[in-house]
Amino acid sequence: EETKIGIAIANELGANIDVVRLGCLLHDIGKVVTDEEGTHVEAGVNTLKRFGLPKEVVAAVAEHHEDKPFSSVESVIVWTADAISGSRPGARYEPHEEYIKRMGKIEEIAASFAGVDSAMAFQAGRDVRVIVNPQEVDDDKVTVLAHDIAARLEKEAQYAGQIKVTVIREVRAVGTTAAK
Repeated sequence: EETKIGIAIANELGANIDVVRLGCLLHDIGKVVTDEEGTHVEAGVNTLKRFGLPKEVVAAVAEHHEDKPFSSVESVIVWTADAISGSRPGARYEPHEEYIKRMGKIEEIAASFAGVDSAMAFQAGRDVRVIVNPQEVDDDKVTVLAHDIAARLEKEAQYAGQIKVTVIREVRAVGTTAAK
């Protein structure tokens, strides 16, 4: 997400897209470096230097927490994209209680529609499966119901990205053979 945001901003401003792309992708690389002391920014900068990445990319990583003054528009874009991406609900660490509450709210909204037997949220709330009663919801209403649920979730739920709503209407037919 952050990289997409950064590239879009860089395009609009005429900045170096390659520097922004690498800066966004690698800005937190220091979080996975285990053999160095210091902050993740310092570890990331050292790692990028060791592998010979361009100085503009190294600067963007070094400056993405505003510890140092920005040296380029690309550094500002990496910082901005990180802030925008990180401010989305669920993008950063979310306490377990808040996660459960958010998922429950999504399921509650989906289950509140007439004819819905159950609703389950998956993938941190980005995918919702809704099971309907086939006697109450016919084939023509399934698509309308999916769109109506999505519209209400858009208005009332807190989520990151988008939510895919799948409405499932199961009809079972049983045939029996004659006894021999």
